[in-house]
Amino acid sequence: MLSDEFLRQLIDVGEVDLLVAVPTQNRAATIGNAVQAVRLGLLNIFPRERAVLLLADTGSRDGSMKLAMEASSATFAGTKLQSLRTFHALTAECGGGADAPSFSHLLLATADLLRARACAVIAPSENVTPEWIGRLLAPIYRKNFDLALPLYRRHKFDGLLLRLLLYPMVSAVCGKKIHEPYCTDFGFSCRVGEELLLNEKFPRTTDEESGAELLLVLSAVMNGFRPCEVFLGAKEDGRSTTDLVPALRQTVGTLFSFLDANSTAWTAINGSEAVPIESGALEITTEPTRINPHRMFAMFRSGVHDLHEILSSVLSPRTLAELTACANQSKELFHFPDDLWARIIYEFAVSYHKSVISRDHIIQALAPLYRGKIYEFLVSNRQASAPEIEARVEAICAAFEQNKPYLLQLWNNKDGGTP
Repeated sequence: MLSDEFLRQLIDVGEVDLLVAVPTQNRAATIGNAVQAVRLGLLNIFPRERAVLLLADTGSRDGSMKLAMEASSATFAGTKLQSLRTFHALTAECGGGADAPSFSHLLLATADLLRARACAVIAPSENVTPEWIGRLLAPIYRKNFDLALPLYRRHKFDGLLLRLLLYPMVSAVCGKKIHEPYCTDFGFSCRVGEELLLNEKFPRTTDEESGAELLLVLSAVMNGFRPCEVFLGAKEDGRSTTDLVPALRQTVGTLFSFLDANSTAWTAINGSEAVPIESGALEITTEPTRINPHRMFAMFRSGVHDLHEILSSVLSPRTLAELTACANQSKELFHFPDDLWARIIYEFAVSYHKSVISRDHIIQALAPLYRGKIYEFLVSNRQASAPEIEARVEAICAAFEQNKPYLLQLWNNKDGGTP
């Protein structure tokens, strides 16, 4: 599926040590900074290595690719840095339908054909610095890790989908405490690329890249590859957070689909372990913020009542009764136990696995329940310090881990429904 023109570019480059991919994707305001940061990082930290930059355009309409190409060859003001090897920039189109490869397949195929030992993906943003390149590539190139996953400086109420759902569930089912399993900046080894490409973990062509990053991380971890975490700094997320259901499709839908296809691997895992942090540490800030959670409570309460018929198909009678009682509480006395939350997510995963109703309807029905958990987290942690927030999230992880036997019981139940 790679074009003849792109294959000619690969032949001109030959084999490399390092590959850094930057998807352009309508980021004209930030693409120049990202590309310049990549070049400076490679010059500063890897001056002797053979390195290549892959600019993958996913249908930009704002001139992102042109700006990226200009940045890839521009001179650096005030610096005499010079690479000891020729710096190459490749360009390709992806994610455009039947005639273009998906970004994931383009990335893995390029890494394989160039025999790159270490690869990184950088999402364009103003926060990208040259140091990111070293932190994502060095653990793989110099220390034999297979995945370098990011830690970001986040406000205590940022990234709640990760903290309240993805991080706890991935930790419990995969056995690795990965704080950011759904990431847009990460590094991986040639071994990971070869495994995923060989087993065709990613479709060759697609118009939708939803969840590809999460799928790469899950696939690598479940195949026994070594992950580490690295601190990058502040996070500017270009992904939309205004519409919850698409976000759940990309993350929770991908996770549920992965569990469905890889049950032999994850059902054999017991417990979880911390992932080595190669640079920096997890950072949580507690500056004052204006967040009004009360609309979330109303949407949670109405959702539980309006979706009762759907929820009765997804949840066990015991869990649905506890959830309904939870929704009937007043705001002042509201409590959403971690144990109940873990059982809800596990029953949703099993119902998705068994397709008790439309899988997309299952994901949509989860949205109001998640809003209820958000409401409780926001209200109960309004005055919490950073260590208290971290402890609170770890308590949710513990609930998911303690309830994993319940997940296994449901998963192996052959009657097609939840008990």
